[in-house]
Amino acid sequence: MKHLSSFFLFLSLFNLTFYGSTAQNLIQTTCKSCSKNESSITYGFCTSSLQAAPASQCATLRGLGMISIRLIRYNVTDTRCHVKMLLKDTNLDLYNRSRLKVCLDLYSDAIPTIKLAMKSYNTKKYYDANIQISAILAGATTCEDGFKEKEGAVSPLTKRNDNTFQLSAIALSVMNLVMNNNNNG
Repeated sequence: MKHLSSFFLFLSLFNLTFYGSTAQNLIQTTCKSCSKNESSITYGFCTSSLQAAPASQCATLRGLGMISIRLIRYNVTDTRCHVKMLLKDTNLDLYNRSRLKVCLDLYSDAIPTIKLAMKSYNTKKYYDANIQISAILAGATTCEDGFKEKEGAVSPLTKRNDNTFQLSAIALSVMNLVMNNNNNG
């Protein structure tokens, strides 16, 4: 009996290791493909983002697509909150305040857009999801570019805008892989 329980423990650990490494391989393979196909996606950012997400260790490629869209949702929601906090600063100059208000509008619009993209993705309306996620990607770029209109101005949102851009590019790239797999299968 003791040997039997040891065997089941070994089998359980083997399964966890095997499936964990399979998921790791899927994330790594997916991120290699995404970073190869899209120069704005860095492999390290892709793998660390997807690996940190709950359920990514047992996800399929299609599941990684939904996870990447959820990551955008968390990011835009958090960034919107951060912009609101920045706007509370009474010492903020007029130029930065006006740019932050534009960014607040863009990130506010991104929240219902990403929810719609999740719905589109779930119902396999990939063309619609692509348009919706592309709008969020463009919004992050618009937010960042707004600060560059004045020489010497520095965006307080560069890292957050870059994260939104990369997460959106990852979602679009994964969605493209999903569509290609569906067409080939």
